[in-house]
Formats: sequence, C-alpha cells, structure tokens
Amino acid sequence: MKKKLISALLCATMVASLLTGCGAKSTSNDTKKDGTAVTQAASDNGGKSIVYWSMWEATEPQAKVIKEAVDAYMKNTGNKVDLQFKGRTGIREGLQPALDAGTAIDLFDEDLDRVNGTWGGYLLDLETLAKDADFEATANAGLIAACRTAGGGTLKSIPYQPNVFAFFYNQSLFDKAGIKEVPKTWDEFLKVCETLKGAGITPLTSDDAYINTNLGYHLSRLVGEERTQQVVKEGLWAEEPAVLKAAQAYEELAKKGYMSKSIESNVWPNGQNVELALGEVAMYLNGSWLPNEVKDMTGPDFKWGCFSYPALDGGVTGTEAANFGAQVLAINKNTQVSKEAFELITYITKGEFDAKLSEESIGIPADTTNKEWPAALSAVKPVLDSLKTRYTWAGGIEANADMTPVIKENMLKLCGGSITAQQFVDNLEAASK
Repeated sequence: MKKKLISALLCATMVASLLTGCGAKSTSNDTKKDGTAVTQAASDNGGKSIVYWSMWEATEPQAKVIKEAVDAYMKNTGNKVDLQFKGRTGIREGLQPALDAGTAIDLFDEDLDRVNGTWGGYLLDLETLAKDADFEATANAGLIAACRTAGGGTLKSIPYQPNVFAFFYNQSLFDKAGIKEVPKTWDEFLKVCETLKGAGITPLTSDDAYINTNLGYHLSRLVGEERTQQVVKEGLWAEEPAVLKAAQAYEELAKKGYMSKSIESNVWPNGQNVELALGEVAMYLNGSWLPNEVKDMTGPDFKWGCFSYPALDGGVTGTEAANFGAQVLAINKNTQVSKEAFELITYITKGEFDAKLSEESIGIPADTTNKEWPAALSAVKPVLDSLKTRYTWAGGIEANADMTPVIKENMLKLCGGSITAQQFVDNLEAASK
C-alpha cells in the first residue's frame, strides 16, 4: 500500500512538472573545471532569485569584480541576483537582525571567524555541495581546513580573498639602513629597530585599530592562543607572568625610541596612510590587505616587505604561527536556492573572477590554479607558505569584547611611554574586577 501511494505521488509530481514546464527552455547544471558554469538558457519564468548581502562598499575594487561575476552568472544561467553592498558596518550590525526577522537573504560574506563564530547558527552545511562540484580540487587546502575548524568540523563557508597578518615594511628604508635579512627572533628584531633608528628612521607604528594585535601576537607566542584567551576571558592579567613579560617588551620598545612619537594618539588610518605609506616609519603589524588600502598614497614604486612576527625565547609557538584566513561566502540554512547560491560562489572564487579579484584588489588568489600573485605581495607568499598554526584574530586577545577597548587604551599608552609595564598589568587587572 505504501509503495502504491509513493508511486502515485511520483506520477502526480511528474505530470505537474510536465504541465508547468511546457514551453520552457532546457537548462544545464554542468560546471567547467575552472569552476564557472556551462552557459545555461534562461527559463521563460526568468529563473530563480538569489539575495546576496556583501560586506564591501560598492566603490571598492572587490565589489566591482564581484558585480562582474554576478552579472556573468545571471547572463549564463538566467537566474536573478539581488546583490546588496552593505559595507562593514552595515553587514556587521544588520545581518543578524535581518536573519532573525526572516528577511530573505540566501548568500552573504564577511571574515572567516565572524561568519563561522558570530553567525554560525545561520549557516548551511556545504559538504555535499562542495563534493558534488569537486570544489576542493583547486581550493587552498589550508584555508578549507581553517573553514572546517571554524565551522566545528564541518565546511559551512567558502574562502576567498585570502589574507595573512604579519609585519609589513618599507623595503627601501631597510635598504637605506643596510638591513639584509628580516628578523626571525625578538633579539634580531631589536637589532633591526636599533639599526633603523641609527639611520634616522622610525622603526615602528600602529594605531587604535590594530594596536591590540601586537599584544595578542606577543602573548600567544609566549603561552599559546588558548591560554591567551583564558587570560582575557577570566581576567588573569596579574596571575599570568607572561602578560607582564609581553608588556615589558613593548615598554622597552617605547623607551628606546623605536615607536612612532604619535602612536599614543594615532587614529586609524594615520599610521598606514601617512606614516608608513609616506616613508616616515618602516614597519607596521597589519594584514595583506594593506598594500591595496594605501596604494593611492604609496604609488606603484613602493617596495613592500613582509615577515612573520618574531619568535620569542621560551615561547610555545614561533614564526610558523599567525592569524591567516580569508573573507568567506556562506549560505543561509533556510535558503530555497542552495544549489544556485553555491554555483554563484564558484563564479566568484574560481577561475577568471578569482584572478581578477586578486589583480584589482592586490589580493591573494583563492584558486590554486591562479599562480600569479600581485607584485606588491611577492614577499607575502613565503610567509603564508611557511605557516602551520593558525591564530584567530589578534591571537585571541580580543576574545572578551568588554576588555577590548581597555586593552586598546592601555596598549597605546604603553607604546607611547605614558605608563609602565606594571601599570599596564595593574590597569587591566582592575578593569577585569
């Protein structure tokens, strides 16, 4: 009886399909090896509709290339895409309330950790879709692994615009000071700073946007990110000796005059747009997006260098560890167009448009078949290739949102020489009570 009922339902479904499909043009879901879809004919009803919220501003190079990819997808498939560029603030503040309200959003993008962490409960499992498309054949294995880890062991996001966080520097200033090799240890780093200072060059800068990354990297080098996050979440600033040790390292940098004189009052993007880009300062701990952000200030002849945060004596992680990741695309678990949304993801992250995204935004390609990197990032490749351990953002130092502004305020004061290392620890301990 059950089999007869199922057969009847299948027959009814086939009849309904034939009736509603009369006159419709045939479509194909085949995909080329480079990830782009074989041209599909649009159905008479105009195809399916995808709503895509993006983190970029419409004027940014990433947005322009994504729009080109979306336009190509619509032309080739007959599907419609409502592409909305929300910007960082718009998507960070607006996505979750919109999803909670049941707003139709099929696809969205943002940082790997934010998407899988903050918005993890809204994500569709992509394992089957990725397997069916043989997606991983030309994907960066390390980034896919990072996405799985961030997704709790399951692939729930697809990386694009890979990035790595490390020290970026002005190669011309290093050449002027006679520095031949990048530092691999903290002692070597101090020697580089002293050599730069001796040549009349300010070694280091940072600002209110990135200063916490310095402490996070240093502390995670000493005790690992898991312990760093425990310190931040539980307020163990005085109990963990490595905090004072890290603070003393930056107190020394300030005392020796290695820090920018304006660091304490530096509001982003002054550190990158003025001091680094105009050749006033040599080094800045930042991400591989930096050359793109300052290209209008540096011009095409600026020589970029890059090295991993130095290893520390007695540290549990070394230069093989860093925050690396990507922006990622994720699909709403409640979507009705998961297959179509994933197909659009392949347009953006594979082949022609991945290569164009890399070129136009001075970014790292996500498709492993796109071998050519922008010249400005040539020094980044060996750093990224050497990494084996992944820190989350800032080495976990911002794991407690309530403490982030307190750390920032006191790190700026420490690096500016207004407070001592012990005062730094005392201030954070008091704020955690």
